Amino acid sequence: MNKTASSRGAALAKHNPSVAFALPEPIDPTHWMTHYTEVFYDPWGEYYQPPIDRKGLARLTRANAHHGAILMARRNMVAGRFTSDTVPRTTITAFVHNYLQSGDAALLKLRNYFGQVVGLAPLSSVYLRRGKGRFVLLQPNGQQREIPEEDVIWLAQYDPEQQVYGLPDYLGGLQSALLNRDATLFRRKYFLNGAHMGFIFYATDPNMDDEQEEAMKEMIANAKGVGNFRSMFVNIPNGKPDGIKLIPVGDIATKDEFAAIKSITSQDVLTSHRFPAALAGIIPINGAALGDPEKYSATYTRNEVLPLCELIKDTINSSGIPRSLWVDFSLEVGRAA
Repeated sequence: MNKTASSRGAALAKHNPSVAFALPEPIDPTHWMTHYTEVFYDPWGEYYQPPIDRKGLARLTRANAHHGAILMARRNMVAGRFTSDTVPRTTITAFVHNYLQSGDAALLKLRNYFGQVVGLAPLSSVYLRRGKGRFVLLQPNGQQREIPEEDVIWLAQYDPEQQVYGLPDYLGGLQSALLNRDATLFRRKYFLNGAHMGFIFYATDPNMDDEQEEAMKEMIANAKGVGNFRSMFVNIPNGKPDGIKLIPVGDIATKDEFAAIKSITSQDVLTSHRFPAALAGIIPINGAALGDPEKYSATYTRNEVLPLCELIKDTINSSGIPRSLWVDFSLEVGRAA
């Protein structure tokens, strides 16, 4: 809505208070999600700011039923192939989780009194920042913990625009994940609202006085679920004999549209993760078949899971840690993760 149209609507509403319009909604209220900012150096914190908000990415894992679940499935498929006993499986699981969710991951080298590396611990990508020759771990009390660069094993997904941080591979599907969430929230509001509100009250009875009009307005305003759906009250004197009508308008985007939105956006999320529908718990529509899940699993393992296992293995084992801490994964395609 442009500024002129908005002003005109406000003037109309002021001139005729019986007509109410909803406020304009921003086209992209979550532009931060895919809005890429420059990786600039923060002189106060003395670290580089990530290009995408890390806490926002973490919150979006709960945006809809598929995005977060697929991240967990991808993580478990990699962690399930971990075969070493020198490093806790929980450490590798957290490392993979950070890598898939935020686009990069880090392990802290734990040293003994003599400076020898005796273990590895995951560092949360949400609070980890890169500095010049060091890493900074943000603390809850607003303080910072400085970590020397040589004490961190760092793995980041490649980004052609910058090489400071990594970017997750699913960014293109986040708008669909949010649309899926918004459709569900709209549906919930619709049912909590009684699935009947949202109408035009049409009155043409010339005998209706001002007190009756005010009483009916108050009844509408106090109806169940006020605020979820806006209603309109119009009084037209000297109308036709059929003096009062209720014209429902609350059925939009609640039936076929809802199912279509959920289906399309779910497919978009799966596509952004390159995750097979047969492995995501998708129920076939209209009796369609999704194919053999074992074949899909083998293909996905060969193309996605094993390359990530090898990448993690090479990164950790070549970081200068003792051989006793080296990690390994099962790289057999037929092995169940």
